[in-house]
Amino acid sequence: MKLHIYEHCPFCVRARMIFGLKNIPYATAVIPEGNSEIPLRMVGRKVVPILEKDDGTFMAESMDIVKFVDALSAPRLTDAGIDPAVKQWCDEATKTLFLLAIPRFTQGEFAELATEEAREAYIARERKAFGDLDALMADTPALLSDMHARLETLEPLLAGRTAVDTTDFILFPLLRSLTIVSGVKFGPATLRYLNKLEKEAGVDLLFNQAR
Repeated sequence: MKLHIYEHCPFCVRARMIFGLKNIPYATAVIPEGNSEIPLRMVGRKVVPILEKDDGTFMAESMDIVKFVDALSAPRLTDAGIDPAVKQWCDEATKTLFLLAIPRFTQGEFAELATEEAREAYIARERKAFGDLDALMADTPALLSDMHARLETLEPLLAGRTAVDTTDFILFPLLRSLTIVSGVKFGPATLRYLNKLEKEAGVDLLFNQAR
């Protein structure tokens, strides 16, 4: 099977996670930013991730891919529901998190941004969605202050987490996105969580690109 992805994309991280956690071999192919022909040909719309199955058919939607791959072998990781407290944290933290991460994604070293044309297309897309990216970078101190307060409330929610379940496919991709932000202070429980999932899922964190 092959996953068609963006390397920076948190939704693509979900799909990558399940293969790593279940130890199922897979290939990846990175779709260049601004290229709509490839996803349109596969699933009829511009979206990632896309799973190319062994029978040549395609599947979109990250959690659909997660559940499909999860069902291929025991034990099932997604039978349990989402921890409501963690889900609430994600819902409330997502705006600040992406105001910090998105401008840095546009500057990052990702295969989907390998050409100037692809990077310009991505910058244009995110400017349309988030506004002035330079202004967001300048607002980093205020955004970090808000994010740190939110990360403090996450610590007790992660202190007792051990087994992987559906919750982690929501939380880990968001926190992984935040690792591209220089100056973020993760608490010990959150940092342990990130390092654990990086190893078990085989999805790299972005500390080496932090800016």
